[in-house]
Amino acid sequence: MSGTPEGTFEALRTQLREAAATFADGPGALEGILLGMVDDVDRAVREPLEVFPVCHHSPASAVAMARRLREKQPKVVYLELCEDMAPLLTELRNCRLPVAVQAYATEVDGFPADWAPLSVVAPITEASAEYQAIAYALDTPGVELVLVDRSSDHVFQWDARAEQPVSPDDPEAPPAEEEAALHGDAVGVEIGDLRPRFAELEEHLLRHGRVRHWSEWWHQYVELPLGDADHDTYRQVMFLIGSLFRRLAPGDPHRMRVDEDRERHMWTRMREHLAVTGTDPADCLYVCGAFHAASDVEEFGVHGAGTFEISPRSGTRWLHGLIPSSHTAIEAQFGLASGSVSIAATLWAKNLKRTRVKPYRLTGQAGTKKTTPGRTTPGTTPPPAPQAPTADQLTGFLRRPPVLDQLDEAELLGWSVDIVRAARRSGYLASTADAIAVFQTSILLAGMRDRAKPTPYDFQDAAVTCIEKDAVPGRRDVRRLVEIMMGGDRIGQVGYDALPPLARDVHDRLAPLNLKLQQRGVQRALLDIAGRPELEACSDVLWMLRYLMPQGAARPIMGERQLGERPIQESWDLALGTHQRALIELGYEGVGIEQVLEQRLRRRAYGPQATAAVVLEAVEDATLYLRSRRLADELGAHALDVLAGERSADGAPEVLRRVRRLLAHYRTSEPALPSWIESFVKTGYAHYCTLLPMAFGDEEATVRQVGAMLGFLFSMEGLALSLGCDRTQLELAVMQSHPQEPSKVALLWAAQVQLGRLSREELRARCDELLGSPLLLPAYPRYLSGFVHALEPVPALADFVVEAVSNAFGRLPDPVLLPWLPTLITTLRSGGADLAPLLIREAGRIFPGRLAALDEWVPPWREPSGVPRGGRTVRAGASRGVALPAAHPATCDAVATLLGWDGAWQPETAGPEGATLLARHPETAAALEVLLATARPLPGR
Repeated sequence: MSGTPEGTFEALRTQLREAAATFADGPGALEGILLGMVDDVDRAVREPLEVFPVCHHSPASAVAMARRLREKQPKVVYLELCEDMAPLLTELRNCRLPVAVQAYATEVDGFPADWAPLSVVAPITEASAEYQAIAYALDTPGVELVLVDRSSDHVFQWDARAEQPVSPDDPEAPPAEEEAALHGDAVGVEIGDLRPRFAELEEHLLRHGRVRHWSEWWHQYVELPLGDADHDTYRQVMFLIGSLFRRLAPGDPHRMRVDEDRERHMWTRMREHLAVTGTDPADCLYVCGAFHAASDVEEFGVHGAGTFEISPRSGTRWLHGLIPSSHTAIEAQFGLASGSVSIAATLWAKNLKRTRVKPYRLTGQAGTKKTTPGRTTPGTTPPPAPQAPTADQLTGFLRRPPVLDQLDEAELLGWSVDIVRAARRSGYLASTADAIAVFQTSILLAGMRDRAKPTPYDFQDAAVTCIEKDAVPGRRDVRRLVEIMMGGDRIGQVGYDALPPLARDVHDRLAPLNLKLQQRGVQRALLDIAGRPELEACSDVLWMLRYLMPQGAARPIMGERQLGERPIQESWDLALGTHQRALIELGYEGVGIEQVLEQRLRRRAYGPQATAAVVLEAVEDATLYLRSRRLADELGAHALDVLAGERSADGAPEVLRRVRRLLAHYRTSEPALPSWIESFVKTGYAHYCTLLPMAFGDEEATVRQVGAMLGFLFSMEGLALSLGCDRTQLELAVMQSHPQEPSKVALLWAAQVQLGRLSREELRARCDELLGSPLLLPAYPRYLSGFVHALEPVPALADFVVEAVSNAFGRLPDPVLLPWLPTLITTLRSGGADLAPLLIREAGRIFPGRLAALDEWVPPWREPSGVPRGGRTVRAGASRGVALPAAHPATCDAVATLLGWDGAWQPETAGPEGATLLARHPETAAALEVLLATARPLPGR
């Protein structure tokens, strides 16, 4: 290339100067743009280090790259890709394309904390020029592959994060499926982003090209003409396109500055490598996007004048790996039209058959054919002969009329039949007539768009017009069916050997399930743990995966994990192959799932927004999934500090629920309670006693939260008093509480009943007063709501709540009850749904079980004092003793004989004998009398 004469494009310059003078009425800006484009092409062509311009996922670029690599056989390949991703490229042979090379950072150092986690991906497909260069360099002895683009750290140093996601350029594209999210929120890095940044230019090209979106324009006017072009023509045309888009890119100046810094970075790295190795630039090949190939920065070229200082990387620790990708994910991330990458893959296969170019594939790549003996390998091909100076191929290409591709009726007819068959499988009422209509409409649309042969996009429009009706009967519409038929959404897979240690460990530990976990889709796993105890380890792994991975990766169908219980049988739906990216990213956080789970529990418990309930949840999860007493004790001790710092009752319900569950677990599974939970109960008792008066008066504190505080105080009272707490503190807190809201007033009454400061008769009288007052009657449902929530701290009031509700229904007339009833129902449903079962069970115990007994039934609260709750009267003179042993003395004699007691039956007395124990042991009663006589009275009593 160094021998290219200076006047190679002089004829083209003359023609463009005359055209500018003719169409622009004299020299000016147009002439400068046109001649500048030729200068860019001329400079790139004359560069001693051959620059090979490409476009991202372009079949024409991939074919030209494979052809040029076999002809030139460079010793060094410089590739526009993040320089820190080089170690991962050798693992591509263990994957099925498409996959994406990923750089991932969970903890940031030098970037804003809200950016974490950071992720950069570079997707690679077989129909891409970069894969051809990678496969050639890795499988050819003596060839070095050097990545020269900025590092993943510099991607975030130089680029501001986009605030708006990139949307596909097809406005009628269907909603993205789950395959579109394979890259997550990662920043995409691609080679050759060739798309006009000048909105008016893109609109002009689409309108005059009679196409709907940019992907279709590129397919029609660049891919097809360059598919059979020679090397010089391909390079010069791509240089020209890159220069055009570069010079007509007024867009964001920050983006343009970043592009220029990337070009300076790449040329600086290449010159450094050439200086260190002493390689001849003629033996090298620089693969980059056409936009960067036509660069005008000072550092351009081997003999560039400028010097560029590369800033140091930040302190962020980056991890690298491979994640599965798909055509849909690439289209969604880079704003391509839906189905364009699949169509490009189909065109790549056609170009290989037509041009007979042998592509490069990594040895051992999934889906590749084994090399037969006797074939010439790339490393043994004889060196090419020196090339003659490059001639001007650009002028002839621009003046040559487009070659009209003849209609392939057999191919179009096959498409029409296949789409009708696919539509019928998806629920459409398609027939042979629709296939004929699609065939003819495709030809008609191509003719209206000045095409002799319908493109896949023309066929797609025709299929939508002829087959799709008002509604889509199945899961996919016709547009999506055409995309699948043209090649489908190929989804890549990372092989076992390329997985991080954590992912391989998961597969090894789940091997006893005998499932193909690498496959996509849902698989059912049946675990008979009672019959095969070794499967319990698999159950532990599955429950941890369910906690760590997205919903659907591991979903339990039968079985649950609860504190203190051991599994017997479980059934799972597993989709680890579908969620392979999430499993791989877990490997960036640690070397084992236990380590990752422990780190996440710690981050959650020690986070800035952590509450006592959140920390207790982490304690429960550590006990449930990790069975780690050490971690549970550490997090439990931290829960004490968090609880002491809380100044509201927001988390009281959750704290009560989790402390009860943990207490029940430790009491049944361990000989003694952990010290942290004893301290937590003691601290919580004093803490909630302090907050109780304020919570009763706070308007923002709900009755459920205050009820949970009382529930903690009353249910933990026995343990708290045994640990040294004082019940007087609770009594003073209740006395200092003066609520105004009716539901909280009822809750306070219940607390007073529990403390013995209010009798049931007094409480019943207050409720009767509410029902009898017309002014207080509208607030009665809220009082009932407070009584319902009082069942949390005082469950013994369940019968009284049933009584209160029954009295309301029995005493209120219909004109008052019917408007009041909806408020009561909504109040109970919204505020006491979790306590409703207790009420229902109590009502079932009190009310008669049959409808016939309802007429004669008398409510227990209306019975006379001599009639007990059971409904039976007491016979006069009946013995109050235990009648059953006297009626069946043989049973008692047998038990006495078993216990070794030789006693005799006492004669039945007419009445009670009194306390015989006092007569037998009088010294105890005397000591108690002395103690009571000398005791000091309590203050205020």
